Amino acid sequence: MPANAMAMASKASTPDSEVSAPPQENCYRLVVVGSPKVGKTAIVSRFLNGKFEDQYTPTIEDFHRKIYKIKGHVYQLDILDTSGNNPFPAIKKLSILTGDVFILVFSIDNKDSFGEVQRLRKQILETKCGNGAKSVPMVIAGNKCDRESSRQVNAEDARRAFESSKKCTFVETSAKRCHNIDVLFKALFENAKMPSEMSPSLHRKISASSSPALKPSSNGKLALRRRLSEACGMVSPNARRPSVRSDLLQLRSKVHRNSQDEDDDDDDDDRSSIQKKLRKIACCIQ
Repeated sequence: MPANAMAMASKASTPDSEVSAPPQENCYRLVVVGSPKVGKTAIVSRFLNGKFEDQYTPTIEDFHRKIYKIKGHVYQLDILDTSGNNPFPAIKKLSILTGDVFILVFSIDNKDSFGEVQRLRKQILETKCGNGAKSVPMVIAGNKCDRESSRQVNAEDARRAFESSKKCTFVETSAKRCHNIDVLFKALFENAKMPSEMSPSLHRKISASSSPALKPSSNGKLALRRRLSEACGMVSPNARRPSVRSDLLQLRSKVHRNSQDEDDDDDDDDRSSIQKKLRKIACCIQ
């Protein structure tokens, strides 16, 4: 176990200790993509607070953060709910590069949105694998399955379109009826080898404003206290999306960390490729 993770585990073992931040290896970013009006925000809302808003409000970009305490360890899940009409290709590419796991959403009553998901999946794979990722955990959500009478995308056709993909699962959902939302996230976390307790039904939800399991840390941030023995999770009330510069720095750190994980017998071409990626990211930061 890395030194910082051991320190975190030791700190968490004290009943009244505070945990200010999870170790980097326990931090994940989920990116939700798809066409407009397919229910991306509704799925995120169901996951975070179990609510559904029937009124449609176009999303520019929403950022959420959820903190978990699972088996004495702290995890952080950042959620980037993207716009279906992103006018800035560079920002969209950066969102993909900084994402660890992905939910691709289409509506079963909109065949064009299904085609867009296929295009997005290809773009994600090309972008991530071209940056050194060996596989990309994702789930495909065929949303609005409550609109069966208006169906334009056959479920079996959709399943066949993605069945050959590694770490990719297709699930039909209805955010409106809260159908298969838990199944969707369980599949995502399983594909990514993330703790299953991060799924909505497998942890206790606590409130930042009312739970005695929370208290302010010395730097003013909320921290989970180890009062509850079971898995628990809290939506951070004041999460702010990191700046583009922060994202670029984080991306450079990830590429560097992945390069260190490579076997010692990697050939010179592989090392050269990694160094080129680091230099390219460094230039963007400048």
